[in-house]
Amino acid sequence: MKKHFAFAIAAAGLAACLSAVAQEPTVDDIVARTNTASYYQGKDGRAGVTMTITDAQGRERKRELTILRRDSGEDGGKQRFYVYFHEPADVRDTAFLVWKHLGQDDDRWLYLPALDVTKRIAAADERTSFVGSHYFYEDVSGRGIDEDDHELVETTDTYYVLKNTPKNKDAVEFDSFTMWLHKGTYLPVKVEFEKGGEVYRTNEILAVDTIQGYPTVTKSKMTDKRIGGFTVNEYHDIKYDLDMPEDIFTERYLRRAPREYLR
Repeated sequence: MKKHFAFAIAAAGLAACLSAVAQEPTVDDIVARTNTASYYQGKDGRAGVTMTITDAQGRERKRELTILRRDSGEDGGKQRFYVYFHEPADVRDTAFLVWKHLGQDDDRWLYLPALDVTKRIAAADERTSFVGSHYFYEDVSGRGIDEDDHELVETTDTYYVLKNTPKNKDAVEFDSFTMWLHKGTYLPVKVEFEKGGEVYRTNEILAVDTIQGYPTVTKSKMTDKRIGGFTVNEYHDIKYDLDMPEDIFTERYLRRAPREYLR
């Protein structure tokens, strides 16, 4: 009887271990969930942003902007982003539009009101400064998950740590980037970009709130050692599921801003 009892306990323990292993997400699952948590909360969304740019000498500049986002179907699918600048005066009415595609380069346009010109942003310029900040154009809508090879390098009680290596190394300035993903929310708490074995650029989440049931980043910071200084984004007036019409995410609305969604 004791042998049968011991065997039953051992079998139960093995089953529990196998169950735990089975429940651990795969690398693809982790990447997909992170992409959803970072860019696909709700079917659309709006956020006001206070951007504070601090240069290497400690001088500050502030920008006030609104980001609109609309999904075109399932999580991980096509999206459209509209960014409108309210302040200061030198960037007021500047607008930025992104059509995010799968498996191909995104389309990006920038409207410059001082010149009354709309310009296309080439794919080669995606990883350049976004309106003078430490963020890149690519950071606004996110990097395509199929552009990198992903490796789970560590699992802790709190984080999944992923190393991501670009498939096309000639298209980017980094060798790889490492992400610390919070297990509870799958949000990337920290992202470090490396070149030549050194971390030169770091993005950090400084605050998260739950809004309409969605864990939402409300403060983030990007630091770039190459140029010095950092940019902090503080997000406010965040709302999801507004049923925004698709036509406002088109070129004609770059000149004629959709005011009803920018308040």
